[in-house]
Amino acid sequence: MALDALPAKTEKPSGRPALLIGIGILLSRVVGLVRDRALSHYLGTSDAADAFRAALRIPNFLQNLFGEGVLSASFIPVYARLLGAKNEKEADEVASIIGSLLAALTASLVLLGILSAPFLIEAIAPGFVGAKRELTITLVQIMFPGVGALVLSAWCLGILNSHGRFFLSYTAPVVWNVIIIATLLIFRGVPSLSELAVCVAWGSVAGSVGQLLVQLPTVLRVTGRLRISFNLRSIQVRQVFTTFGPVFVSRGVVQLSAYIDSLLASLLPSGSVTLLMNGQTIALLPVSLFGMSISAAELPAMSRAIGSDEQKFRTALATRLTIAMQRMAFFVIPASAGFFGLGDTIGAFIYQSGLFTHRDSLYLWALLAGSGIGLLASTFGRLCSSTFYALRDTRTPLKFAVVRVILTTLLGYLFAFPLPRLLHVDPKLGLAGLTVSAGIAGWIEFLLLRWTLRKRVDPFSLSPGLAIRLWGAALLSVAIVFPLKSWFSGHPLIAGMVLLPLYGALYIGGTLLLRVPEAWAAVERAMRVLRRR
Repeated sequence: MALDALPAKTEKPSGRPALLIGIGILLSRVVGLVRDRALSHYLGTSDAADAFRAALRIPNFLQNLFGEGVLSASFIPVYARLLGAKNEKEADEVASIIGSLLAALTASLVLLGILSAPFLIEAIAPGFVGAKRELTITLVQIMFPGVGALVLSAWCLGILNSHGRFFLSYTAPVVWNVIIIATLLIFRGVPSLSELAVCVAWGSVAGSVGQLLVQLPTVLRVTGRLRISFNLRSIQVRQVFTTFGPVFVSRGVVQLSAYIDSLLASLLPSGSVTLLMNGQTIALLPVSLFGMSISAAELPAMSRAIGSDEQKFRTALATRLTIAMQRMAFFVIPASAGFFGLGDTIGAFIYQSGLFTHRDSLYLWALLAGSGIGLLASTFGRLCSSTFYALRDTRTPLKFAVVRVILTTLLGYLFAFPLPRLLHVDPKLGLAGLTVSAGIAGWIEFLLLRWTLRKRVDPFSLSPGLAIRLWGAALLSVAIVFPLKSWFSGHPLIAGMVLLPLYGALYIGGTLLLRVPEAWAAVERAMRVLRRR
């Protein structure tokens, strides 16, 4: 079906919302990488670094659970449909009630989290003992007050996204990162690494509050009628809560997978938790930039489109999904290929400084290579899950998320512990087994999601011909750049600044020569931006 023939209510996909989200996420992630480089420089892969990274799991878990899960899947579809129907008064009422309930809930969670911190450490890092365990408990108790601000920040994101204000909501985490970096620089001279970790934990709390405050003025301006309310009689609020439970459990299951990886890493040699989280930060960058941005942009649009003629909607939705998958693949496939062949260059460029050594960068390469296996599946899986949420089906993503976690746990244990012993390799390489197992489980989850979704919409997929051209261009570019790494031995910053842009240029050139449509579209968008300037 031609794009121009789509029904009016199911407007043809526009790259602008995804572009704004992508730019916002890019800025946030770049500053986040600077933050991680600063943390690696001053803390390295020490026990203090492991303790800080493990403690940071708690606020990240709750922010991802409420922000990406409950609010994206239950609040945004209802709120966006009310705005689309020009029912702004009821939309504001729903936003007020959900915001009030979130504030009350997170206040309780903060108090409970501070009191139960010793028990939480047993759950997230059972391998920590002695002073390392005590430091982790202290850091968790410090960070918990920032959780409430992060959850309310996610509520702001849901409102701003529904009003088409994508850029601000996704750049707000820059404030959090900048405050942490500033804290590191101010207190870098404290006597011990443990004391520095405590100072940075307080900086994290201040950053969480700053991330919320930077969004509130715009939220209040686009709504105008927000108030504290706990009225649960609203039909629209009941619709939010109808999907709340399954989505809460579903996103909790997904976050549980990350916790299990961290738990297993805590049983590996010292520094493993820090290396795992550094690797996950890099691996999540393309997923966030291209998986989250495109999925987040599509969710409100698909939610507003529901109600049009069923067959036209099925066809139009399949068209949207196919185009979105093409966009994702164009950017994610070269990231996967880069992780396989240039993971050491990427890791050293970002982290190798101060206490973070070349040997740590090699461990990071193994992690990234494992992550590359499931990178495309993770981005496609997010898109399929968002589609189910738009269709008001939250149980299907939950069901397959459980399958993913079970597989990740079983395979992760086998690949991280028995396999390295069987192969007589460095036990720390078991970290790569964790990312490989997550990749395999991610593919199975995506294939199950796609198989089920195809029963409700027309067929959609990434064409084999396009996939072959994208992989061909990416792998050939890696093969050209790989031998050049020896020229920059001992100079990780220079290597990254020269080889990574070269790899990107070769990939773009290769896809243009192979006449990949998305490559030409990307060049045209870039030219339009330059002409505007």
